[in-house]
Amino acid sequence: MMARHKLDNLLDRFAEIEHLMSSSPNPSAYVKLSREYAALEPLVGKIRALNKAEQDLAGVESLIRDSASDAEMRELAEMERDELVERVEALSQEIRVGLLPKDEADANDAILEVRAGTGGDEAALFAGDLFRMYQRYAELQGWKVEILSASEGEVGGYKEVIASVSGDHVFAKLKFESGVHRVQRVPATESGGRIHTSAATVAVLPQAEDVDIDVQDSDLRIDTYRASGAGGQHVNTTDSAVRITHIPTGIVVAVQDERSQHKNKARAMQLLRARIYDEERERAANERTEARRLQVGSGDRSERIRTYNFPQGRVTDHRIGLTLYKLDQIITGEALGEVIDALIVEHQANLLATEEA
Repeated sequence: MMARHKLDNLLDRFAEIEHLMSSSPNPSAYVKLSREYAALEPLVGKIRALNKAEQDLAGVESLIRDSASDAEMRELAEMERDELVERVEALSQEIRVGLLPKDEADANDAILEVRAGTGGDEAALFAGDLFRMYQRYAELQGWKVEILSASEGEVGGYKEVIASVSGDHVFAKLKFESGVHRVQRVPATESGGRIHTSAATVAVLPQAEDVDIDVQDSDLRIDTYRASGAGGQHVNTTDSAVRITHIPTGIVVAVQDERSQHKNKARAMQLLRARIYDEERERAANERTEARRLQVGSGDRSERIRTYNFPQGRVTDHRIGLTLYKLDQIITGEALGEVIDALIVEHQANLLATEEA
Protein backbone atom coordinates (compact mmCIF):
# COMPACT_ATOMS: atom_id res chain seq x y z
CA MET A 1 0.00 0.00 0.00
CA MET A 2 1.34 3.42 -0.96
CA ALA A 3 1.97 5.92 1.80
CA ARG A 4 -0.56 8.73 1.37
CA HIS A 5 1.82 11.29 2.89
CA LYS A 6 4.37 10.51 0.16
CA LEU A 7 1.83 11.34 -2.55
CA ASP A 8 0.77 14.51 -0.73
CA ASN A 9 4.43 15.55 -0.46
CA LEU A 10 4.83 15.14 -4.22
CA LEU A 11 1.79 17.34 -4.87
CA ASP A 12 3.20 19.97 -2.50
CA ARG A 13 6.62 19.81 -4.22
CA PHE A 14 4.98 20.20 -7.65
CA ALA A 15 3.13 23.30 -6.48
CA GLU A 16 6.39 24.65 -5.02
CA ILE A 17 8.21 24.12 -8.34
CA GLU A 18 5.45 25.97 -10.21
CA HIS A 19 5.82 28.90 -7.81
CA LEU A 20 9.63 28.93 -8.06
CA MET A 21 9.55 28.81 -11.88
CA SER A 22 7.20 31.79 -11.98
CA SER A 23 9.50 33.85 -9.75
CA SER A 24 12.18 34.32 -12.48
CA PRO A 25 15.09 32.21 -11.12
CA ASN A 26 18.53 32.36 -12.74
CA PRO A 27 18.90 30.32 -15.97
CA SER A 28 20.76 27.41 -14.37
CA ALA A 29 18.18 27.06 -11.57
CA TYR A 30 15.36 27.36 -14.12
CA VAL A 31 16.79 24.47 -16.18
CA LYS A 32 16.93 22.23 -13.09
CA LEU A 33 13.40 23.21 -12.03
CA SER A 34 12.10 22.60 -15.56
CA ARG A 35 13.59 19.11 -15.55
CA GLU A 36 12.03 18.28 -12.20
CA TYR A 37 8.70 19.74 -13.33
CA ALA A 38 8.72 17.64 -16.53
CA ALA A 39 9.62 14.50 -14.55
CA LEU A 40 6.87 15.04 -11.96
CA GLU A 41 4.06 16.26 -14.23
CA PRO A 42 2.84 12.82 -15.50
CA LEU A 43 2.99 11.36 -11.99
CA VAL A 44 1.13 14.31 -10.48
CA GLY A 45 -1.60 13.88 -13.10
CA LYS A 46 -2.03 10.23 -12.05
CA ILE A 47 -2.08 11.14 -8.33
CA ARG A 48 -4.81 13.71 -8.94
CA ALA A 49 -6.76 11.18 -11.01
CA LEU A 50 -6.37 8.62 -8.19
CA ASN A 51 -7.63 11.12 -5.59
CA LYS A 52 -10.68 11.84 -7.76
CA ALA A 53 -11.38 8.13 -8.34
CA GLU A 54 -11.11 7.41 -4.59
CA GLN A 55 -13.50 10.27 -3.80
CA ASP A 56 -15.98 8.98 -6.40
CA LEU A 57 -15.64 5.46 -4.99
CA ALA A 58 -16.37 6.69 -1.45
CA GLY A 59 -19.46 8.51 -2.74
CA VAL A 60 -20.75 5.44 -4.58
CA GLU A 61 -20.18 3.16 -1.57
CA SER A 62 -22.03 5.65 0.63
CA LEU A 63 -24.96 5.52 -1.80
CA ILE A 64 -24.96 1.71 -1.74
CA ARG A 65 -25.01 1.68 2.08
CA ASP A 66 -27.85 4.22 2.23
CA SER A 67 -31.03 2.33 3.05
CA ALA A 68 -33.04 5.13 1.43
CA SER A 69 -31.60 4.29 -2.02
CA ASP A 70 -33.97 2.26 -4.20
CA ALA A 71 -32.92 -1.11 -5.68
CA GLU A 72 -32.30 0.21 -9.21
CA MET A 73 -30.12 3.04 -7.90
CA ARG A 74 -28.06 0.62 -5.82
CA GLU A 75 -27.60 -1.73 -8.80
CA LEU A 76 -26.28 1.10 -10.95
CA ALA A 77 -24.05 2.23 -8.10
CA GLU A 78 -22.61 -1.29 -7.69
CA MET A 79 -21.73 -1.40 -11.42
CA GLU A 80 -20.02 1.96 -11.11
CA ARG A 81 -18.20 0.79 -7.98
CA ASP A 82 -16.67 -2.18 -9.85
CA GLU A 83 -15.39 0.17 -12.56
CA LEU A 84 -13.98 2.59 -9.98
CA VAL A 85 -12.27 -0.19 -8.02
CA GLU A 86 -10.51 -1.29 -11.23
CA ARG A 87 -9.54 2.31 -11.99
CA VAL A 88 -8.13 2.86 -8.48
CA GLU A 89 -6.08 -0.37 -8.72
CA ALA A 90 -4.75 0.51 -12.20
CA LEU A 91 -3.80 4.06 -11.18
CA SER A 92 -2.20 2.81 -7.97
CA GLN A 93 -0.01 0.40 -9.95
CA GLU A 94 0.98 3.12 -12.45
CA ILE A 95 1.92 5.40 -9.56
CA ARG A 96 3.97 2.65 -7.89
CA VAL A 97 5.96 2.31 -11.11
CA GLY A 98 6.23 6.10 -11.36
CA LEU A 99 7.66 6.27 -7.84
CA LEU A 100 10.47 3.81 -8.58
CA PRO A 101 14.02 5.21 -8.33
CA LYS A 102 14.82 7.12 -11.51
CA ASP A 103 18.00 7.25 -13.53
CA GLU A 104 18.68 10.98 -13.64
CA ALA A 105 19.91 10.62 -17.24
CA ASP A 106 16.77 8.93 -18.61
CA ALA A 107 15.50 12.12 -20.23
CA ASN A 108 18.87 12.87 -21.86
CA ASP A 109 19.88 12.49 -25.48
CA ALA A 110 22.46 9.79 -26.15
CA ILE A 111 25.70 8.99 -27.91
CA LEU A 112 25.39 5.68 -29.78
CA GLU A 113 28.61 3.82 -30.60
CA VAL A 114 28.64 0.64 -32.72
CA ARG A 115 31.93 -1.19 -33.34
CA ALA A 116 32.68 -4.33 -35.33
CA GLY A 117 34.04 -7.11 -33.15
CA THR A 118 35.29 -10.58 -34.05
CA GLY A 119 34.46 -11.73 -37.56
CA GLY A 120 36.33 -9.47 -39.96
CA ASP A 121 34.32 -8.14 -42.93
CA GLU A 122 31.19 -9.92 -41.75
CA ALA A 123 31.43 -8.18 -38.36
CA ALA A 124 31.64 -4.79 -40.10
CA LEU A 125 28.57 -5.64 -42.21
CA PHE A 126 26.71 -6.67 -39.05
CA ALA A 127 27.74 -3.42 -37.31
CA GLY A 128 26.21 -1.61 -40.29
CA ASP A 129 23.00 -3.63 -39.95
CA LEU A 130 22.79 -2.77 -36.24
CA PHE A 131 23.37 0.93 -36.86
CA ARG A 132 20.65 1.03 -39.54
CA MET A 133 18.36 -0.83 -37.12
CA TYR A 134 18.83 1.94 -34.54
CA GLN A 135 18.42 4.64 -37.20
CA ARG A 136 15.06 3.22 -38.25
CA TYR A 137 13.94 2.74 -34.64
CA ALA A 138 14.92 6.35 -33.92
CA GLU A 139 12.97 7.52 -36.96
CA LEU A 140 9.87 5.70 -35.67
CA GLN A 141 10.29 7.46 -32.31
CA GLY A 142 10.57 10.85 -33.99
CA TRP A 143 14.22 11.20 -32.92
CA LYS A 144 17.10 12.77 -34.83
CA VAL A 145 20.30 10.83 -35.59
CA GLU A 146 23.53 12.64 -36.55
CA ILE A 147 26.71 10.71 -37.35
CA LEU A 148 29.65 12.23 -35.47
CA SER A 149 32.37 9.88 -36.68
CA ALA A 150 32.48 6.84 -38.95
CA SER A 151 35.03 4.35 -40.27
CA GLU A 152 33.59 2.20 -43.03
CA GLY A 153 34.39 -1.49 -43.56
CA GLU A 154 36.30 -2.77 -46.58
CA VAL A 155 33.21 -4.42 -48.12
CA GLY A 156 30.55 -2.25 -46.47
CA GLY A 157 29.13 -1.65 -43.04
CA TYR A 158 31.26 -0.01 -40.37
CA LYS A 159 34.40 -0.77 -38.43
CA GLU A 160 33.12 1.93 -36.08
CA VAL A 161 30.31 4.48 -36.18
CA ILE A 162 29.47 7.05 -33.51
CA ALA A 163 26.27 9.08 -33.62
CA SER A 164 24.30 11.57 -31.58
CA VAL A 165 20.66 10.58 -31.01
CA SER A 166 18.36 13.36 -29.81
CA GLY A 167 14.69 13.34 -28.91
CA ASP A 168 12.32 12.46 -26.09
CA HIS A 169 13.80 10.15 -23.41
CA VAL A 170 16.37 8.66 -25.79
CA PHE A 171 18.69 7.29 -23.11
CA ALA A 172 15.81 5.70 -21.17
CA LYS A 173 14.93 3.56 -24.20
CA LEU A 174 18.39 2.81 -25.57
CA LYS A 175 20.44 2.32 -22.40
CA PHE A 176 19.88 -1.45 -22.22
CA GLU A 177 21.35 -1.88 -25.73
CA SER A 178 24.93 -1.62 -24.45
CA GLY A 179 26.83 -4.88 -24.77
CA VAL A 180 27.95 -7.49 -27.30
CA HIS A 181 25.49 -8.36 -30.07
CA ARG A 182 26.17 -11.66 -31.85
CA VAL A 183 25.03 -12.69 -35.34
CA GLN A 184 24.81 -16.19 -36.81
CA ARG A 185 24.32 -16.29 -40.59
CA VAL A 186 25.79 -17.38 -43.91
CA PRO A 187 27.93 -14.51 -45.26
CA ALA A 188 27.32 -13.39 -48.83
CA THR A 189 30.98 -14.25 -49.55
CA GLU A 190 30.58 -17.82 -48.24
CA SER A 191 30.25 -20.24 -51.18
CA GLY A 192 29.90 -23.34 -49.03
CA GLY A 193 26.80 -22.16 -47.21
CA ARG A 194 28.42 -22.44 -43.79
CA ILE A 195 27.03 -20.41 -40.91
CA HIS A 196 29.50 -17.90 -39.45
CA THR A 197 29.33 -16.26 -36.04
CA SER A 198 30.36 -12.60 -35.78
CA ALA A 199 29.91 -9.89 -33.20
CA ALA A 200 29.61 -6.15 -32.75
CA THR A 201 29.75 -4.05 -29.61
CA VAL A 202 27.18 -1.36 -28.83
CA ALA A 203 27.71 1.40 -26.27
CA VAL A 204 25.03 3.93 -25.34
CA LEU A 205 26.18 6.96 -23.32
CA PRO A 206 23.89 9.71 -22.00
CA GLN A 207 24.75 13.11 -23.44
CA ALA A 208 25.72 15.55 -20.74
CA GLU A 209 23.80 18.80 -20.29
CA ASP A 210 25.57 21.94 -19.10
CA VAL A 211 24.03 21.44 -15.66
CA ASP A 212 25.28 17.82 -15.51
CA ILE A 213 28.98 18.38 -15.93
CA ASP A 214 31.37 21.31 -15.98
CA VAL A 215 34.38 20.95 -18.28
CA GLN A 216 37.03 23.62 -17.75
CA ASP A 217 39.05 24.85 -20.75
CA SER A 218 42.17 24.63 -18.60
CA ASP A 219 41.61 20.84 -18.30
CA LEU A 220 41.75 20.35 -22.08
CA ARG A 221 44.60 19.81 -24.52
CA ILE A 222 43.44 20.38 -28.09
CA ASP A 223 45.55 19.19 -31.03
CA THR A 224 44.80 19.67 -34.72
CA TYR A 225 46.19 17.60 -37.55
CA ARG A 226 45.52 16.66 -41.15
CA ALA A 227 42.76 14.14 -41.66
CA SER A 228 43.68 10.82 -43.22
CA GLY A 229 41.83 8.23 -45.20
CA ALA A 230 38.84 8.58 -47.54
CA GLY A 231 37.21 11.96 -47.68
CA GLY A 232 37.68 13.52 -51.10
CA GLN A 233 40.31 15.70 -52.69
CA HIS A 234 40.37 18.29 -49.88
CA VAL A 235 40.81 15.86 -47.00
CA ASN A 236 44.58 16.31 -46.57
CA THR A 237 44.92 20.00 -47.44
CA THR A 238 44.12 21.53 -44.03
CA ASP A 239 44.61 20.70 -40.35
CA SER A 240 40.87 20.11 -39.87
CA ALA A 241 41.01 16.99 -37.69
CA VAL A 242 40.74 17.58 -33.94
CA ARG A 243 41.97 15.53 -31.00
CA ILE A 244 40.93 16.61 -27.49
CA THR A 245 42.46 15.20 -24.31
CA HIS A 246 40.74 15.71 -20.95
CA ILE A 247 43.80 15.89 -18.71
CA PRO A 248 42.21 14.98 -15.32
CA THR A 249 40.68 11.72 -16.64
CA GLY A 250 42.97 10.94 -19.57
CA ILE A 251 39.95 10.53 -21.87
CA VAL A 252 40.87 11.23 -25.52
CA VAL A 253 38.49 11.78 -28.45
CA ALA A 254 39.31 12.50 -32.08
CA VAL A 255 37.03 13.61 -34.91
CA GLN A 256 38.07 14.18 -38.52
CA ASP A 257 34.90 13.63 -40.57
CA GLU A 258 34.15 17.27 -41.37
CA ARG A 259 36.36 19.57 -43.45
CA SER A 260 35.65 22.32 -40.95
CA GLN A 261 37.94 22.33 -37.91
CA HIS A 262 35.23 24.23 -36.01
CA LYS A 263 32.64 21.49 -36.68
CA ASN A 264 35.07 18.73 -35.78
CA LYS A 265 35.91 20.48 -32.51
CA ALA A 266 32.21 20.89 -31.63
CA ARG A 267 31.57 17.20 -32.30
CA ALA A 268 34.64 16.14 -30.36
CA MET A 269 33.53 18.23 -27.35
CA GLN A 270 30.06 16.68 -27.51
CA LEU A 271 31.59 13.21 -27.46
CA LEU A 272 34.12 14.10 -24.75
CA ARG A 273 31.44 15.48 -22.42
CA ALA A 274 29.39 12.30 -22.85
CA ARG A 275 32.36 10.08 -22.01
CA ILE A 276 33.31 12.11 -18.93
CA TYR A 277 29.69 12.05 -17.77
CA ASP A 278 29.46 8.31 -18.39
CA GLU A 279 32.65 7.69 -16.39
CA GLU A 280 31.26 9.71 -13.45
CA ARG A 281 27.96 7.78 -13.60
CA GLU A 282 29.85 4.47 -13.76
CA ARG A 283 31.84 5.39 -10.65
CA ALA A 284 28.68 6.39 -8.78
CA ALA A 285 26.90 3.17 -9.88
CA ASN A 286 29.77 1.03 -8.66
CA GLU A 287 29.46 2.70 -5.26
CA ARG A 288 25.76 1.79 -5.23
CA THR A 289 26.19 -1.94 -5.71
CA GLU A 290 22.54 -2.69 -5.01
CA ALA A 291 21.36 -0.34 -7.77
CA ARG A 292 23.91 -1.97 -10.06
CA ARG A 293 22.54 -5.43 -9.29
CA LEU A 294 19.01 -4.35 -10.19
CA GLN A 295 19.92 -3.38 -13.73
CA VAL A 296 18.94 -5.65 -16.59
CA GLY A 297 22.34 -7.26 -17.08
CA SER A 298 25.44 -5.87 -15.48
CA GLY A 299 25.81 -2.92 -17.84
CA ASP A 300 29.20 -4.35 -18.82
CA ARG A 301 29.83 -3.68 -22.51
CA SER A 302 31.77 -6.95 -22.77
CA GLU A 303 28.64 -8.91 -21.79
CA ARG A 304 26.96 -10.87 -24.60
CA ILE A 305 23.40 -9.62 -24.50
CA ARG A 306 21.67 -10.69 -27.73
CA THR A 307 21.94 -13.18 -30.59
CA TYR A 308 20.51 -12.65 -34.08
CA ASN A 309 20.16 -16.10 -35.70
CA PHE A 310 19.33 -15.65 -39.40
CA PRO A 311 18.87 -19.33 -40.40
CA GLN A 312 16.20 -19.72 -37.70
CA GLY A 313 14.82 -16.18 -38.08
CA ARG A 314 15.04 -15.58 -34.35
CA VAL A 315 16.40 -12.97 -31.97
CA THR A 316 17.21 -13.94 -28.37
CA ASP A 317 17.95 -11.51 -25.58
CA HIS A 318 19.93 -13.58 -23.10
CA ARG A 319 19.41 -11.28 -20.11
CA ILE A 320 15.67 -11.84 -19.86
CA GLY A 321 15.34 -15.11 -21.81
CA LEU A 322 13.23 -13.47 -24.52
CA THR A 323 13.13 -15.11 -27.97
CA LEU A 324 11.17 -13.62 -30.86
CA TYR A 325 10.85 -15.28 -34.26
CA LYS A 326 10.69 -12.00 -36.14
CA LEU A 327 14.31 -11.27 -36.94
CA ASP A 328 13.50 -9.47 -40.20
CA GLN A 329 11.24 -6.94 -38.45
CA ILE A 330 13.70 -6.44 -35.58
CA ILE A 331 16.86 -5.96 -37.69
CA THR A 332 15.03 -3.33 -39.75
CA GLY A 333 14.07 -1.52 -36.54
CA GLU A 334 10.33 -2.03 -37.03
CA ALA A 335 9.93 -4.47 -34.11
CA LEU A 336 12.97 -3.49 -32.02
CA GLY A 337 10.57 -1.69 -29.69
CA GLU A 338 9.15 -5.04 -28.56
CA VAL A 339 12.56 -6.08 -27.24
CA ILE A 340 13.29 -2.69 -25.68
CA ASP A 341 9.86 -2.52 -23.99
CA ALA A 342 10.34 -6.03 -22.55
CA LEU A 343 13.71 -5.01 -21.08
CA ILE A 344 12.19 -1.90 -19.48
CA VAL A 345 9.28 -3.90 -18.01
CA GLU A 346 11.70 -6.49 -16.58
CA HIS A 347 13.80 -3.74 -15.02
CA GLN A 348 10.71 -2.14 -13.46
CA ALA A 349 9.51 -5.53 -12.15
CA ASN A 350 12.89 -6.11 -10.46
CA LEU A 351 12.73 -2.69 -8.82
CA LEU A 352 9.11 -3.18 -7.70
CA ALA A 353 9.91 -6.57 -6.17
CA THR A 354 12.74 -5.02 -4.19
CA GLU A 355 10.66 -2.00 -3.09
CA GLU A 356 7.81 -4.26 -1.90
CA ALA A 357 10.22 -6.59 -0.10
